[in-house]
Amino acid sequence: MYINIDGLRINYIDEGVGADVLLLHGWGANIKTMQPIVDILKKQFRVLALDLPGFGESDMPFKAWNSFDYADIVKKFIDFLSLKDIILIGHSHGGRVSVILSSMYQNMVKKLILIDSAGIIAKRSLKYYYKVYKYKVLKKLYLLVYRNNDSKLRNFYKKFGSEDYKNADNEIIRQTLVKVLHDNIENHLIKIKAPTLIVWGENDTDTPIYMAKKLNKKIPDSGLVILDGAGHYSYLDNFYKFKLIVENFLYGGAL
Repeated sequence: MYINIDGLRINYIDEGVGADVLLLHGWGANIKTMQPIVDILKKQFRVLALDLPGFGESDMPFKAWNSFDYADIVKKFIDFLSLKDIILIGHSHGGRVSVILSSMYQNMVKKLILIDSAGIIAKRSLKYYYKVYKYKVLKKLYLLVYRNNDSKLRNFYKKFGSEDYKNADNEIIRQTLVKVLHDNIENHLIKIKAPTLIVWGENDTDTPIYMAKKLNKKIPDSGLVILDGAGHYSYLDNFYKFKLIVENFLYGGAL
């Protein structure tokens, strides 16, 4: 299904009947990566998931966005469909957007589930900063020498960028990635009032486990569950345990 918000066509699914559940996928992903969660909840809830702009079958933003722009479009999606007392579930980048929404619209979110959520600025070494400085210098040189050569510039991004940056095949998405990675949402955590379940993969290297502990410490009414042997897509890597803890949180109350 599609709706139009601010001139962007947004692809979404709407399955089941009951209280409203909204799923937000991670960076580079889409509705399909959230389908296993849809399937376990749609028997008891009305479950919606959307392709965030720039991903899946939704339109590309007209310009580079930050995390708050994504939160704004999701809020308009919520208002358009008159969703209320939402159970909000966000993975990775979707978790970052969920934190913003839950802190800004406290009465809108009934419960929050964060899965390997982004949003905590990573600890960086001197080696990292050297690599970034080198990248910026090389990029300036490439822009100077190959300003009108798109093929050379694409090769540069593929060779020197991060994996997400390399996989971004559109300049708007590349610049959006840069913006969202620099969005520090830590000051929003304490404002979250909804009971919050934090689920993390033991072996997550994209959002390391110290980030989960910081979320747990700063979100007032939160609990942390670590999934053994799981990575960044912890809900897929250890799906059975994930299913049990989510059902316990939603049907049985707090952890």
